[in-house]
Amino acid sequence: MITRVLTILFLVLGAVAAQAQNQPLRITIDQGVVEPVPIAAPSFQARDAGAQQLAGQITQVVLADLTNTGLFREIPASAFIQQGVGADTQPTFADWQVINAQALIAGSVSSAGGGRVTVEMRLWDIFAGREIGQGVSLTVSNAAWRRAAHQVADEVYTRLTGEQPYFDSQVVFVSESGPKNQRVKRIAIMDQDGANVRNITNGSDLVLAPRISPDGRQVLYTSYATGAPQVYIHDLATDQRRLLGGTQGMTFAPRFSPDGRRVILSQTEGANSDIFTLDLATGSRNRLTRSPAIDTAPSYSPDGRQIVFESDQGGSQQLYVMSADGGAPRRISRGEGLYGTPVWSPRGDKIAFTKQLGGRFHVGVMNVDGSGEQLLTASFLDEGPTWSPNGRVLMFFRETPGPLGAASLVSVDVTGRNLRYVPTPGGASDPNWSRQRSN
Repeated sequence: MITRVLTILFLVLGAVAAQAQNQPLRITIDQGVVEPVPIAAPSFQARDAGAQQLAGQITQVVLADLTNTGLFREIPASAFIQQGVGADTQPTFADWQVINAQALIAGSVSSAGGGRVTVEMRLWDIFAGREIGQGVSLTVSNAAWRRAAHQVADEVYTRLTGEQPYFDSQVVFVSESGPKNQRVKRIAIMDQDGANVRNITNGSDLVLAPRISPDGRQVLYTSYATGAPQVYIHDLATDQRRLLGGTQGMTFAPRFSPDGRRVILSQTEGANSDIFTLDLATGSRNRLTRSPAIDTAPSYSPDGRQIVFESDQGGSQQLYVMSADGGAPRRISRGEGLYGTPVWSPRGDKIAFTKQLGGRFHVGVMNVDGSGEQLLTASFLDEGPTWSPNGRVLMFFRETPGPLGAASLVSVDVTGRNLRYVPTPGGASDPNWSRQRSN
């Protein structure tokens, strides 16, 4: 909507100038200031008494999802002129125009019987005086009301921004408790907004770096249960885990391939650490690197054709890209400092990384050829970035210094705007964002 207004203004001014100079019109817009779009979301109407409480809760989650992006601003209910707006209500557009609402989210909630609830939503363009897209109707179990709210927010987000959605997604992470010198770590999973946290491991073993499968059904992680780092695979449906077979020596830094058929990881043999892939169906192992260096933290490109990883083969910790089948790697990081934990964007156009420079840690992004490096954060310790499913947002963990220091999950827009902490029950580190949910 903001873009539309700016475009009209540029077109008018540009057309006048072009006509005066008898020149063809050419418009170039290469910068801009993002002002949150004002949106109105009256509390979803409850069609029956059984839906009364859920209606308000669903509205709150929808608004939180949207405003947490930094792209939208909620107009307070105290400013509303028209009252009692639901999914079957025709808005009085003038009443919403006068309070400068760009979009109106109108919803209703009703009991569907059998412990189920139906959520309906319509989205209105106030100044155009028309509905945006078609109405949404979701029927879910009462227990899944929160997920329905995320799905409604996804619809609004996509229709207003043109971006792919990401609210109905999950994050696996390491949940931390206890003092810093005796920290208990568990693998946990939660909704992307910090709700519905569930522990996967019991805290008896030191665990690191969980990575969720593309279909959201399995989690890889590194455990020190045997005294040495080994990779385990955990099935979320059965809650069973098994040691990843077909490997030798110490294994760590695992990730799934984009199709979920292989695992790529680091394996130490002697004093050397190289990158291997493991076929989950056949157990066959393929060695990708053979340098006398530490090669680790591999991440696939979305099409599965390339990998990015960190290595000190050039004398310091840097980022390299190579074919997913092996071959000669090419260095892509060229700035000062040390680079690590690279991860390829789902869009395929960027690589996120951690950078250590001048005694501080940064999370940054660069183009896949190493150009266009941009540091998004800076602190005592920022580490382990992961991409949202649509490639718009990064989540990472930030640790504070000192004996009482603790780790927290933080998200930031890919532009470096809208840095915010993600609520978790205690300390949290090593996040990994799912591409889709399994439940």
